[in-house]
Formats: sequence, structure tokens, C-alpha cells
Amino acid sequence: MPGYVLSCCSTVDLTREWLERRDIKYIYFNYFLNGEMCKDDFGTTNSPAELYAKMLAGADAKTSQVSAGDYIEHFERFLSAGLDVLHVTLSSGISGTYNSACAARDQLAEKYPDRRVVVVDSLAASSGSGLLMDRLADLRDSGLSLDELASWAEEHKGEVQHWFFSSDLTFFIRGGRISKAAGLVGGMLKICPVMDVAPDGSLAVREKIRTKAKAEKRVVEKMVELAEGGLDYSGKCFICQSECEDDAREVARRVEETFPKLDGHVEIFPIGATIGVHTGPGTVALFFWGQKRA
Repeated sequence: MPGYVLSCCSTVDLTREWLERRDIKYIYFNYFLNGEMCKDDFGTTNSPAELYAKMLAGADAKTSQVSAGDYIEHFERFLSAGLDVLHVTLSSGISGTYNSACAARDQLAEKYPDRRVVVVDSLAASSGSGLLMDRLADLRDSGLSLDELASWAEEHKGEVQHWFFSSDLTFFIRGGRISKAAGLVGGMLKICPVMDVAPDGSLAVREKIRTKAKAEKRVVEKMVELAEGGLDYSGKCFICQSECEDDAREVARRVEETFPKLDGHVEIFPIGATIGVHTGPGTVALFFWGQKRA
């Protein structure tokens, strides 16, 4: 057993059971509904259906990054037990949580001079950071040291490809990611923006596709173009979705039909509250290992 723990944010949009099975620790994000703080706790406080129903009914939904104090409490559980920590955060291009984790690390260094906290900015989001954690858990289990694992993460994290689309622009408009005018036209023309995560970890609109069916096809075409090994891709593939599981299953069907050498079936997860507050319902995201993002 390594003398360190592997840790992440609850925004990896996997499931609690999945993380516990892989022995990955996690810290909860928080979000606010009508001013009331809720935990992004894998749908326990509010299921995805409950969250989106409240948002569609007009609830004021806002996200909140993890504080340095929360990180201190999280890290100290392990440091006090004689364990080092490798923590991988949600992308700094989306959240300030990386800075909070680094501040906590620095504050704890004096109290625990013989222990270490190493913080990695995933530059990834949702189940994309989850796909990274999956590979890191494999490498940890193969015997890599903390430093070796952190070095591998820094070198390869940009190879997690994220391609996603939304058939409902309501909350992209509400959050200012799409203008009201563009959103109105987009809704009338049934436009689904196809987006990815840029090299700096921020979200970027790459294409505007008419109709959901064409967007489903397009994200799989991007996988053909960018996946490691092309059509011979033999890695894992994750998909996450916000209350549109049929759409996610259609993308998964296309992926499994196109990539016969996949490592297992495509795994589909629900988008968690922190990401879901910004996307609303109707978003499908596809994640795979490929070329470094550009």
C-alpha cells in the first residue's frame, strides 16, 4: 500500500460508489439554491431531476468553490494519520479551487513538516477529470510513488479530450455564456453548440450544429479525429449527461459501434450539481484519451 492517498473534488462527476471502489478520496463542493447552501454530494441532497426541476421553476442557483479552510480539514485527516496526499482539483480555468487547495497546502506545511500535500490542476472538468482519476488510480495500484504519479499527471492531463453539446441553451444564456439574442436564434433554429475544454482548462464553443442528432454524430466524429490510435482506440470512454440519458445512450451506441477495441463498454454518469448549475438539463459530454488539447 502506498504511503499516500489519491484525492479529488466531487466535481469529477462519477459516483460515490465508483470512487470508493477505486479508493479515491474526495472533497465536496457546495452550491446555493435560493441562498441555501447545498452539498454537491453525488445527488444525495438534490437528485439531478430535483435540481433541474427547481432551476426550471426559477430557483436562483449559484456555485461556490471549496475554501482553504475546507481543504485544511480534508487534508489534515490524512496528514495526521501519517499519509501524504496527491490531490487533483477541478480546472483552474473554471474554478478558483486550485488556489484554495494550494493555500491549504502551504498553511499545513509548517504543522506537518514531515508530510506532503501535492496539488495538481487537472485542467479538466466533470467526468473528464474523472477519466484522469481512473488512470491515476491504475498507475497508483501499479506501484508508482507520489512524485511519479504527480509527474505523470502533469505530463498527460492535457490528453483527456472533452467534447460536449447542449440541446437546451436556457442556462448557458442565464449564466452569460451565450447572449440572449444568440440564444433566441439558436433555440428557433434548434442549434446545439459543440464545445470542448481548451488547453488552459476553460470552456470553448467550437461549432454550432443544427439539430441534436447532428451534434450527437459530430462529437463522435471528433473522437475519430482525436482519439489515441484513431479508430483503433483501446482506452476507456466516459459520457456524462444532465437529465438526457437517452441522448447519452445514443452517443454511447455510436462510440461502441465506431470503436470496436474500446476498453469495456462506455460508462455513463450523471452530471453533478456544480457543473449542472451552469449547463442545466440537456447536456451530453464525451470523454476519451487522445491528442493533447489545442
